[in-house]
Amino acid sequence: MASFPPRVNEKEIVRSRTIGELLAPAAPFDKKCGRENWTVAFAPDGSYFAWSQGHRTVKLVPWSQCLKNFLLHGTKNITNSSSLRLSRQNSDGGQKNKPREHIIDCGDIVWSLAFGSSVPEKQSRCVNIEWHRFRFGQDQLLLATGLNNGRIKIWDVYTGKLLLNLVDHTEVVRDLTFAPDGSLILVSASRDKTLRVWDLKDDGNMMKVLRGHQNWVYSCAFSPDSSMLCSVGASKAVFLWDMDKYTMIQKLEGHHHDVVACDFSPDGALLATASYDTRVYIWDPHTGDILMEFGHLFPPPTPIFAGGANDRWVRSVSFSHDGLHVASLADDKAPFPSMTATDGHDTSAPTRV
Repeated sequence: MASFPPRVNEKEIVRSRTIGELLAPAAPFDKKCGRENWTVAFAPDGSYFAWSQGHRTVKLVPWSQCLKNFLLHGTKNITNSSSLRLSRQNSDGGQKNKPREHIIDCGDIVWSLAFGSSVPEKQSRCVNIEWHRFRFGQDQLLLATGLNNGRIKIWDVYTGKLLLNLVDHTEVVRDLTFAPDGSLILVSASRDKTLRVWDLKDDGNMMKVLRGHQNWVYSCAFSPDSSMLCSVGASKAVFLWDMDKYTMIQKLEGHHHDVVACDFSPDGALLATASYDTRVYIWDPHTGDILMEFGHLFPPPTPIFAGGANDRWVRSVSFSHDGLHVASLADDKAPFPSMTATDGHDTSAPTRV
């Protein structure tokens, strides 16, 4: 298990508890796909929660009402309830209604989810939103779903209606990410070895294909100012892209196995990557230097062992909202939170015992 720095109160962690459990209903489509549950996502403003339930369906839940429901009815919540409501103006700018939770039939297995908002998470660049096909409001909230057949479907979160069907990938869409600047630029990562850039404000027009990966692309992430994109896949390299020019900036080398997840710190100064080589690296994305290394196996394995079936494949990595912590998850079945200093220069890694 991990040892925490002195400033972390482990008793507070012990007191953490489950607040609720969403249970998938019985198969709504006979013999249509399986019980896969690939991904979940929160809206940027925390208003909605989405999760793929298997059987090609996605559930959209108004989160505040879901929490109230947990308090009223206990921790378990069968998600085919239609009683939850949120008061919100609809996306067509009409009269106010009460959008409820939605079950969305995506038509195929859902591999990836991403919320996109026309409200910038952090205003960083001049964004001129001129709508074409749809009269979206200034507080538009969309859900993108990446499917097994290579399609990407865009949904109105408040109504559950299908808005766009993006067809260009030829293989599974493994990951989706929206630019945080409110421009509704969407990037998709696919097993067809490409990343594609879509402009949802221009009727979902595909703006660019980013090529460079020689194998499957697993994950992608925007920097907080939307100027840079990181992508990783079935190789040892980490790709950085200039999203103003749509060109590759550099490839970062250092991992010994496939790199499967990436995330920028909230200030954009750091980049975390997770690999099947049992390691999480913290990079300076501007210089390409490795600043910190965290491992799920101690002592660190040799490159030959790290590059094989080492039983400690790291699957996911994420920065906390304050940028002080990094959490990773691996096949050792233990979440492995690693704590960093506020200035980003603490190189003391947690230890395993």
